[in-house]
Amino acid sequence: MIETDNTPPKVLLVGYNGANNTGSEARLLSIIEDVRSVLGPHTEITVPTLNEENLRRYLKEDEHLHITPIPSIFFFAVDRLVREHDLVLLVEGSCYMDTWTSALLWAFLWATHSAHRQKRPCVAYAVDAGHLSRFNKWLVRREASKTDLIITRTRYAADRLEEIGVNAPITSTADCAFTFQEDPDDHDFLEKIWSESTADPGRGDDVVGLAVVDFSLWPVVIRPWGRKKDLYKWPYYFSRSKERKKAYEQLVEGWSREADRIIEKHDKKVVIICMEELDQPLAEDIHQRMKNKDKCMIISSKKYNASQMTSMLCKLDLLVTSRYHAAVLSLRSGVSQIAVAHDPRLTSLYQDLHLYPDYFICHDDPHLWEDLTRKVDLLLGNPDLERPHLKRGLQDQLSLSQKNPILLEEFLEKKC
Repeated sequence: MIETDNTPPKVLLVGYNGANNTGSEARLLSIIEDVRSVLGPHTEITVPTLNEENLRRYLKEDEHLHITPIPSIFFFAVDRLVREHDLVLLVEGSCYMDTWTSALLWAFLWATHSAHRQKRPCVAYAVDAGHLSRFNKWLVRREASKTDLIITRTRYAADRLEEIGVNAPITSTADCAFTFQEDPDDHDFLEKIWSESTADPGRGDDVVGLAVVDFSLWPVVIRPWGRKKDLYKWPYYFSRSKERKKAYEQLVEGWSREADRIIEKHDKKVVIICMEELDQPLAEDIHQRMKNKDKCMIISSKKYNASQMTSMLCKLDLLVTSRYHAAVLSLRSGVSQIAVAHDPRLTSLYQDLHLYPDYFICHDDPHLWEDLTRKVDLLLGNPDLERPHLKRGLQDQLSLSQKNPILLEEFLEKKC
């Protein structure tokens, strides 16, 4: 494999680690398993993070797995880490996009730049591509082209990078989270947590999940100072404006109204799902606005790990999601689902699953809430309607996801 003088190879996993994000957690744990399956159990793996405390909630260090905190101004730290390792893997799903903030994109491109300059092999591992500003398109074209191999998790992402002009070797598979293994002890997590939180026990056949996202938060901007309540992690601040506040209020009103309607019309319970800790303020405001609070609860990645969140997702009767990985992780149980999307990730997944456009709504559609009501009623009245698409889609995505470690092994064999 990699030339390391008979010592275990050192692998650096660069991603959105430690953000209390269920999708990133599931991806990271699956990728660690992939790396060990290819390079052996004694491979030295380093996971850098901006939030060490959060990362330690779900990732346990051992003699071969190391957590390394890095500062918000990351350039020197990433450069040093690249120099100290034999292989760099970009493990963040939302790798080549600036939807959230340009700073994340620049971190991944800087890791690629450092690896190229220091002659370290660099692989983008089952990543995505999406919206990019004109400047960032130029930057991605220049720096991503220095990657030794780019594996995208959708064909759309591969096509997008090629259209931009990235000339690195590119191939497409599927997201790593499709192979994520939940803990069998978490099988009855939803039933357990509902009975602990309310007097009315929850069952897998009477709960609808709403995986919400506050679209008005993004993108995060870089500022030397700002209001404390808008601070994500210095120097990154959430965007605020009258228009964004209005959009937020519309989300709270729309989601709370739909949750109450599901409870009253369909006699269902509702879980508001926070796939990332940042979703929690919106979830709490939705819950506070509801009339039927006693039949609704919030389940958040701030408190629960990816195994528990996956178990919960798989017990739902229906999922309405603005989160890509809620769709991915629920698919293994064939949970009916509807997307309320704001970027290409859910769009491309739903195209692959043949759920687009019938069960897909854009978040800024003027008829969003009317369309959502109609689709929810349709699927709750016909629970098997999507089943053939979901079953075939899972088989296809799982098969593609299992190719990720094979491609990594083939790449490393060529590096011998």
